[in-house]
This record gives sequence, structure tokens and C-alpha cells, in this order.
Amino acid sequence: MALFRKRSRIHGHQSLAGWLFVLPALAGLGVFLLAPILMAFWVSFREWSALAPLDTSTPIGVKNYHDLLIRSGIVQTDFARSLRNNLYYVLGVVPAQTALAFFLAVVVNSKLLKGKAFFRTAFYFPSVTSSIAVAFIFVFLFSPSGVVNVLLSALLPGVVETVWLNEADGLIHLALGWVGVDSAPGWMGGKVMGLSLWDWLSGPSVAMSTVMILAIWTTTGTFMLMFLAGLQNIPEELDEAALIDGATGRQRFFKVTLPLMRPTLFLVLTLGIIGTWQVFDQIYAMTAGGPQKTTLTPSYLIYREGFENSAMGRAAAIAFILFVVILLFTGLQRLALRRNG
Repeated sequence: MALFRKRSRIHGHQSLAGWLFVLPALAGLGVFLLAPILMAFWVSFREWSALAPLDTSTPIGVKNYHDLLIRSGIVQTDFARSLRNNLYYVLGVVPAQTALAFFLAVVVNSKLLKGKAFFRTAFYFPSVTSSIAVAFIFVFLFSPSGVVNVLLSALLPGVVETVWLNEADGLIHLALGWVGVDSAPGWMGGKVMGLSLWDWLSGPSVAMSTVMILAIWTTTGTFMLMFLAGLQNIPEELDEAALIDGATGRQRFFKVTLPLMRPTLFLVLTLGIIGTWQVFDQIYAMTAGGPQKTTLTPSYLIYREGFENSAMGRAAAIAFILFVVILLFTGLQRLALRRNG
């Protein structure tokens, strides 16, 4: 009995010591993460310019959320445009970067490939390069006299030079225009959050597509390393057993490798969705939301409302709506992976 009490005291002291060790980290998280989040949520229910002390702000209830989601006007329309643009950005970037990263990981993990260290470094290098520097390089590449237009003019003589970052037409609208559909059908005249169905189904603009190419190029390397780590954690015995059982390379990939990569795939998709819904720096450096607000995203709209229009309460409301959107998309892809599993 005495021995039991002595051990209990020892474990109690160990528990206390553990809490004392993690207390500085918990205090830092509380001061620099939890407190700002709670304050931002409080600000989202107030009218505050951020130019005056916070105690001069005015409580307005849910007006900021009402203006963004329900009340017709330029505020709601801009928010709807940002959601539409970012939705196409997510649908274009996440599948492309995931598929390309997985393909590159399989290639650099191949036993037949020579110079693996070189290819891993080359593929990963864009991910560690400054995003602003890469954005400015892409601005020059896609300028009227840039490399892209020069190559297109050489390959397709007579093609008119395109100012990519100034093209506001959506890709779906352009494709429909090629078959003679230049205006919205009658049934697409209804509006959702201030935008007609025709506008919602415009597709990403040419300018946004350029930003999407940049995002895919700069993020694929990071996800390639994650997939590579997952591939190297698969026991070779499983692949050898499948080979002995007569499975083809295709069968081994889809029946052995791919199911075991499901946790890594979930991680990559989750990080991809979160990152694409938070895109800001490329938009800021390349287009500033233009042309005609076709590259405006919720993250850039938060910056514009908070620091340019001095509407910090509305900016905070956009941030929390964006938080809910990210949670929704993450939950949906988690549910889809579970069903497929």
C-alpha cells in the first residue's frame, strides 16, 4: 500500500513537471493565436476602421454578415465574385498539383532512375523560391513580348499576342463562344448573391488560369516529397508478395500502392484545399484582383476591405466565412475518401 502511494506521488510529480514544460508553449499559443482569433470574431460584429482605437468601434450585430450574404449590393457582389474565382482556382489547382506530385514521386522513387538526388532537388526547387519573385517572373513570361507569346507566335504564325494577365474572359465562356454561344440562355438569367448563373458558370478567367499555372508549378515539389515519403514507407514485401501471386504492375499499383497511400493522399488534399482557399501573395503581386475582379479572392478581399476600405469588421466577417468554407470542403473530401475506401 505504501509502495502504491509512493508511485502515485511520483506520477503526480511527473504530470506536474510535464505541464510546467508545455506551459510556455500553451501561453504562446493563447496569446498569439487564440486571443487574436477571439478578438477578430468580436470585431466581425462591430464597425471599426482600424484607424481609431478599438474602444471607439460601434456594435452593429450581424450587419457585416448580412451585407456579405443577404443584402444586395456591391459588397455582396464582390464577395460572390471572390468565391466564384477561388472555387475555380481550387477545382483547377488541387487535382492538378496532387496528380502531378504523385506522378513525380513515383518517377523519382523508381529503382531504374539514375541521378535521383538531382531530380528531387530540381522538382522541389520552385517550392523554396520566394513566391513574390516567382510571381514577377511569371508577369514577364506572360507579357505581350514575353517568352510565352514569342513561342506561340513561332509555333502558330498569325496568332494575335495575348495579354494574359489582362484577359477577363472565362475559359468556359470562351469555349462556348467557339460554338456560337455568346450570351446567356434565358434560364440562366436568375441571380445568386448578386451574380447571374451565367457569371457563376464562366469558368476561371485567362488571368486566373495564369495564376493557377504558377501555383501548380510552385507547390508540386512540396507535395511530391510527401508522396515520396509515403511510398518509401510501404514495405517491399507487400509488392514482392503481389508479384509472386502474379499481379501485373498496374494491379500492384492500384491494389497495393494506392490503398496504402490513402493517409498521405488525405494529407496532401487537405493541405492543398486549405492553401488554395487562402491564396493571396500571387494575386497581390500579379493582378491585384483584376482584370474586372476576375482574380479577386476572399483572402485578397479581406486585405482590400480591411486596409484599403478601412472596414475591418467586414474583413473579419469574410475571414470567418472563409474559415467555414474551408472546413466544409475539407469535410467533403474526407467523406469522399472514406467512401472510396
